[in-house]
Amino acid sequence: MAIHYVCRHCRTFLGSIRRSAATEMQLGLHSLTPAERRDIIAYDSDGEITVKVTCNYCKEALDNNPELSLLASPLQ
Repeated sequence: MAIHYVCRHCRTFLGSIRRSAATEMQLGLHSLTPAERRDIIAYDSDGEITVKVTCNYCKEALDNNPELSLLASPLQ
């Protein structure tokens, strides 16, 4: 089983971690509210976890153009 990280904006695959190599506490996922968990973490039927984060490219684009955050899919 693995935890996969993808950018929530451009859908770029950022990497994976073997689930046995890290706990939710070590990854900081334990501090998310239930609403944040629903928005950020997705579980599939095979037990794989996908965590939606923001890649450096999209972070820079949003930092330089804050109005993009008002769009539903600003960087696709």
